[in-house]
Amino acid sequence: MIEIALLAIAILVITLTLGVPLPYCFGAALMIMYFIGDVTMKGMMLWGVQQLGNPILLAIPLFVLAGTIMAESGIAASLLRFVNAFVGHIRGGLGVVAAVSCAVIGAISGSGLTGIAAIGPILIPEMEKRGYPREYATALIANSSILGLLIPPSVTMIVYGWVTDTSILACFLATLGPGLLIMFSFSVVNLWMSRKFNLVLDDKPTFSELTTEVTKRGIHAFPALLMPIIILGGIYGGIMTPTEAAAVAVIYSVPVGFLIYKGLRLSNFLDAGKEAATAVGAIMFMILFSMILSQMFVYESVPQQIVSSIFAITENKIVLLIFINILLFLVGMVVNDITAIILIAPLLLPLMTAIGITPVQFAAIMGVNTAMGGVTPPYASILYLGARIGKVKVTKVIPPAMFLIVTGYLPVVFLTSFWPDLSLFLPRLFGY
Repeated sequence: MIEIALLAIAILVITLTLGVPLPYCFGAALMIMYFIGDVTMKGMMLWGVQQLGNPILLAIPLFVLAGTIMAESGIAASLLRFVNAFVGHIRGGLGVVAAVSCAVIGAISGSGLTGIAAIGPILIPEMEKRGYPREYATALIANSSILGLLIPPSVTMIVYGWVTDTSILACFLATLGPGLLIMFSFSVVNLWMSRKFNLVLDDKPTFSELTTEVTKRGIHAFPALLMPIIILGGIYGGIMTPTEAAAVAVIYSVPVGFLIYKGLRLSNFLDAGKEAATAVGAIMFMILFSMILSQMFVYESVPQQIVSSIFAITENKIVLLIFINILLFLVGMVVNDITAIILIAPLLLPLMTAIGITPVQFAAIMGVNTAMGGVTPPYASILYLGARIGKVKVTKVIPPAMFLIVTGYLPVVFLTSFWPDLSLFLPRLFGY
């Protein structure tokens, strides 16, 4: 049966790579399992639709909606101005602002696309005006946007926790350490790269000038800064579930956008709702189809066969972890993060537990690998969106993006795999 499962995965990957619409890709893989395997499609469809009624999944459309509203509301611009007050006079400081701002926005929206959508139109032209090459600025902001998939709350971790029956709060905490480390590494790489650019810097302020400007911008940014504090504090304080926190994020962002920052108007508010509805519809279809295919694999005992087949080759933990990271990286190159998690997590989790990797650490390993796929061609949805927003050819964005991946991202991928405390320290601190 493992041969049939591999054939179905191969059909899925090939059709996705060729650009076939997503439902047809999954339909082809499902037909392989249906005609050759022993499962009934009717039973699988009924099971899948029933699973979509899980309240946990309600957090996904709510976080997506909060992200689209935030992108239109002026919250992102306020955060940018506040952070830039600290580093605007430092060589490379504007690039650091990009990485930090995307991390903060990720902590609000839970989406990897929100960072580039909210920050890109504001910061890319500003970085070019200050002397950064436009393609480098686009690549830096696009790569930093994947922090939205790692800095909690994260939509992908909600899906992982739901699929693997792992605590969602523990999954949030597991990716926080790697996410912050990636933000730091991007900032360091940017500071090093900035030495090559002829940058225009702000005049270095005196201490009193800096204090005055930070206070002024901090007061203006206070409602925006309060948003992640309310959401994350509510989740980790046990006051709200992730779903309730997502609802609070939407409720909070609407009056802030309309009344305080006044970036929201009825027209773009409705556009944000339509954009969120379109994105959620696509996400839910992906979840349904990939979940049914994954359940078919489980029904046919494919995970157990994969474990025994791999252990027949080697039982060395280091070799297996390297192999799994390469596999996850390749999968992330051709499918989106949610599809990869639903398909791969149930298949590989028995193998990971067999070599001593906990489901919580595996959440971090999957999180960093699938997030990297968002900026790695051929899938690279976040990178393509960044090129469109930055008004630069994708072929020019890819080289600096790959440089950032190799120097700033890959080291964290291996640290997450081989240094368990990076992903497990915070979950253990909170009792998970």
